[in-house]
Amino acid sequence: MDANEVAQFLKDNPDFFERHAELFVSMKVPHPHEGKAVSLAERQVLTLRERVRSMELRVAELVRAASENEHISDRLLLWSRSLLKERDPLALPEVVTRGLAEIFSVPQVALRIWTDTVEGKAEGAWRSEVSADARAFANGLMSPYCGPNSGFEAANWLEGEARSLALIPLRVGIAPEAFGLLVLASPDAERFTPTMGTAFLTRIGELASASLSRLLAEGPAA
Repeated sequence: MDANEVAQFLKDNPDFFERHAELFVSMKVPHPHEGKAVSLAERQVLTLRERVRSMELRVAELVRAASENEHISDRLLLWSRSLLKERDPLALPEVVTRGLAEIFSVPQVALRIWTDTVEGKAEGAWRSEVSADARAFANGLMSPYCGPNSGFEAANWLEGEARSLALIPLRVGIAPEAFGLLVLASPDAERFTPTMGTAFLTRIGELASASLSRLLAEGPAA
């Protein structure tokens, strides 16, 4: 019998070692790390220990991620509360950007809402003109962009250096066209990366869109 046949035999006969328990003591197999021979039983214990260690590391990682997500959820709730408490629609752009900067510790935050979509004559940097290219870019974002600053026009809306960005389109409900763009930025190139998850950024975009839609001429978000 070759090795594959032996392995298949043992799979087909799981009670083999119950009927031949003495083999656990008499059989010797290589130690996985020290280069010496150990009994089959010892080797099995070592394998189980390695599996348990791997599982412990995985559980610790899951606990850490859960704790971090809970912390982010708490901050998201705090920021959402500030949006709900604001009664003046014209104050919302400042509440949105200041809250993100302070509550989420984002070094730089900028906001633009297309001028032709806003009702009334509100003033502020958020009403500054935006090029057709920037609008088209926002329309093409189906989810937040995270990654390096590759010369985006939106980076010019910021006051300091931005090496990484999160660009979040603002939409009314599921409308195909955006009515604005929210920019989170950092001088740290690793703050926003292409591999990071965007679930919370998507929620931020949805909440910001729902709040800021109060400024639009066509009424509140669906």
